[in-house]
Amino acid sequence: MFSWFFVSDFFMIMANINLKIIIIEKTIFICIIEMKIRGNAIVLTGGKLDSKNAKTAHGLLRGSNRFNVISIIDKKFSGKYVHVNKNGKISISSEKANIKIFKNLKSFINSNIKVEYCIIGVASAGGLLSKEMRKDVIEAMQNKISIINGLHSILNNDKEIKKISEDYNVNIHDIRESKEREKLNFWSGKIYDVKAPKIVVLGTDCGLGKRTTAKLIVENLQMNNVKSDMVYTGQTGWMQGWEHGFIFDSTLNDFVSGELERAIYECYISKKPKYILIEGQAALRNPSGPCGSEFLISANVDGVILQHSPKRMFYDGWEHVNAVMPSLDSEIKLIHSYGKEVIAITLNTQGMTDQEKLYHKKLIAQDLDIPVFLPLDEGLDGILEILQNQFYEN
Repeated sequence: MFSWFFVSDFFMIMANINLKIIIIEKTIFICIIEMKIRGNAIVLTGGKLDSKNAKTAHGLLRGSNRFNVISIIDKKFSGKYVHVNKNGKISISSEKANIKIFKNLKSFINSNIKVEYCIIGVASAGGLLSKEMRKDVIEAMQNKISIINGLHSILNNDKEIKKISEDYNVNIHDIRESKEREKLNFWSGKIYDVKAPKIVVLGTDCGLGKRTTAKLIVENLQMNNVKSDMVYTGQTGWMQGWEHGFIFDSTLNDFVSGELERAIYECYISKKPKYILIEGQAALRNPSGPCGSEFLISANVDGVILQHSPKRMFYDGWEHVNAVMPSLDSEIKLIHSYGKEVIAITLNTQGMTDQEKLYHKKLIAQDLDIPVFLPLDEGLDGILEILQNQFYEN
């Protein structure tokens, strides 16, 4: 992957030959390190396994090429098991399954199951590590288990935790640690050289399942022998093992567009996919962190799949300030004003009865004349035909 870019640069810019050799060596070294971050893992969810706060854990349970999830640590569901159906829908019950839930780190350690990694599987307010999880993280390190941290809090900067990691010779991998300025890319226009259709999964709010839908679409296309790939933009995508992407919310704002472009371009060159799915972030009009125009403009996407929750009236977490979500129709019109088309709608059906799911699916499809899918309930059969029709393929 990396050799194509740097070797070409090596021959084109002979004056920088030593610099380029150094860059190649560093790149190879970094890739070797990253390849080693793979293995069996436990995931901490701190009593939030059944909430959207545990979306990192949910993403890992739905499948990862980087980590094999052995168990979950969650006191609320201790003694139960995690089940994942063929569409990626997660349930928790007393019926035995491969992934058992333990009360705490100590009870897991006493089971004599061996793992290499302990993953913090929740997103917390302010990105802070709770006291309960801090205790589990420390106990994991004391049992020679390395830490995978996706929180905004950088644990390598925590003096106590850092010292314990050194004392027990284990690693802390802070996935959201910002890249150094010298390693960031500014937007260049290379995105216009990407000829494969680029489809972004945007959402009308945060925490709706954009990454999961993008992943399920790629898997559906691959099952139909259509070469496709996903570009991740969050920490969970990296944990799932996708090869191309970046962490959007830990990137300096001036370089977000460039890093997005780089990830898509590298995916296109190295994978040569028929379709590129891109994980969106947040929502265009979420007042706590509007996001989306980077995908529509800088990534020059060819189409949008829009994730929506018909039952969500307010932007998540902002009910107390009466932050009402705009209508789905107005969101589609806003996207259209950027010159982009919504080619399908996918619904988050959390909290709905089966009757409500089908009602909203039928109503939205009729009102907007756009195909509607229920990814976790019905799968995504038919999405390939939509993409083929949209991009004029036989």
